[in-house]
Amino acid sequence: MASKQLVLAIFASEADADDAAQALKNWDDASDDVKLKSTGILVLDDSGNLKTDKVGRRSTGKGAGIGLILAMATPIGLAAGVIGGAALGALHHKGLGVKQADRDRLGQELAGGKAAVGTVVDNSQANAVSAKLAELGGTPETHELDDTAMADVDAAAEQAPQDAAAPVA
Repeated sequence: MASKQLVLAIFASEADADDAAQALKNWDDASDDVKLKSTGILVLDDSGNLKTDKVGRRSTGKGAGIGLILAMATPIGLAAGVIGGAALGALHHKGLGVKQADRDRLGQELAGGKAAVGTVVDNSQANAVSAKLAELGGTPETHELDDTAMADVDAAAEQAPQDAAAPVA
């Protein structure tokens, strides 16, 4: 069984996702029971290119790859602007455990003008984070993440420039 899950929630707009991500960060700060390492927002820009915004801690090392993780949860065509280079592209093809049908659906949601908030959590926190994102107006879903792939993403995030891993719009 994987030790981490990606919790994603779809919101009607980027503004709604921004508000939810800030509320999630505030909840994390106020609660001793939930400690999120990093949270990101996925949205398509005016040109239809994927952009990721990182919210919260700006640490390096573990957790620094939230931009990579979120981009890898989308179809390869959307992730091309975020994931560059052969090694990072290979990570996308390897996947994290997110099924292709889920990637495609997320891509369609984003293309329809919606935005997503995503965070990686320990299995024990996935239900609470999903419930919080639903309370904030999102439609949450969880995906078990492959531990080996997560280690590869952490290694890639440590080697990649931070703006390549999680460009801030």
